[in-house]
Amino acid sequence: MLCWLEGEIDHMAIIEAIGMALKTAFDMFWDVLWPLILGFGLSAIVQALVSHRTLSRLLGSDSPRSLSLATLFGIASSSCSYAAVALARSLFRKGASFTAAMAFQLASTNLVIELGIILIVLLGWPFAAAEFTGGILMVILTALIFRLTLTPRLVRLAQVHAEKGAVGRMEGHAAMDMSVEGGGSFFARLFSGRGFTAVSHLFVMDWASVWVDILVGFLIAGALAAWVPNSFWQAFFLTSDPTLAKIEGPLVGPLVAIISFVCSVGNVPLAAVLWRGGISFGGVVSFIFADLIVLPILDIYRRYYSWRVMLYILVTYYITMAAAGYVVELVFGALGIIPTDRTVAAIAEGPSLNYTSVLNIIFLAIAAALTIRFLRTGGRAMLRMMYKPTEQMDHEMHESHETMDHAQGAI
Repeated sequence: MLCWLEGEIDHMAIIEAIGMALKTAFDMFWDVLWPLILGFGLSAIVQALVSHRTLSRLLGSDSPRSLSLATLFGIASSSCSYAAVALARSLFRKGASFTAAMAFQLASTNLVIELGIILIVLLGWPFAAAEFTGGILMVILTALIFRLTLTPRLVRLAQVHAEKGAVGRMEGHAAMDMSVEGGGSFFARLFSGRGFTAVSHLFVMDWASVWVDILVGFLIAGALAAWVPNSFWQAFFLTSDPTLAKIEGPLVGPLVAIISFVCSVGNVPLAAVLWRGGISFGGVVSFIFADLIVLPILDIYRRYYSWRVMLYILVTYYITMAAAGYVVELVFGALGIIPTDRTVAAIAEGPSLNYTSVLNIIFLAIAAALTIRFLRTGGRAMLRMMYKPTEQMDHEMHESHETMDHAQGAI
């Protein structure tokens, strides 16, 4: 009888622990839901009005102008990490320099609208400012390292492997260019029927490409917040010695990210848990940057460019991520704007009837309207193409545009 009771207690404790982790994950998700919808909506607007067709021609060198354009186009081409990696290879195959392609890749994952908004809401504006400052610094440092160490032989090796057309992930999504060209001014295109359709397609497709990473990110963050005591994190991040903690943070942050398997904005809730646990400010920034060197992405680099090039990218990105973390720590510390409060409201407080809930309801209605437009204008066909190789996309994209035009005329 006693053994039976002990078993019941154990089962109840396990269920309670799981419930606590799920509740914490949902609390964090609810707190950042409207910023996520807003961020993806703004990103869709930018993508709908900026064409990818001239990218390869403009990014044909590693000059400051080409790298600046690569960064700007990367910001405008906001997408999940897998799609960003696939699009970078596509640009490289079509004539962009390897350096410009890698700069584009960095910007399209670390300098995007939705990332900044969710960082502001979840952790505060200093983290968003540090992310954008460090992201630009990473592009500069990567370009410098490439100029000093990237040999023509390594570039040729990358080119040969890239031409083999090995399949990665989200290549179909990366190859889609749904921008609205011509038709007048910025606002005329945005508020046209085709503009609304393009925004709805980009909005839903971006969500479809990252929802798994977002879900996994919040579930892992909820589990870590609920199950791992702060004492463990404090010991791991050497919080008893502030100097050592600042040295360790930017070195350990990317390593934790590599084994987390979570990329895109899905690693922001994990960053919040690490910040609450005691990781340094620079460590948080370097952790968020590391979505481009998680294990699944490294495997894609291997397939796209070869083992040697994958290792070269890994070492270069790791050095620049850690360096950016250190610089941000020093600069923001000197300016006195590093937060001292490690409380994360989304973890400590649950949902309530406040402005967050009202905004969530409003933005969910906007998301529903965009989804309905997506479904009524050939969206299902676009979803089926998301995972197809780039080589299969040209013909199907042409057919899809005809479907969208027909549906547009019927509405």
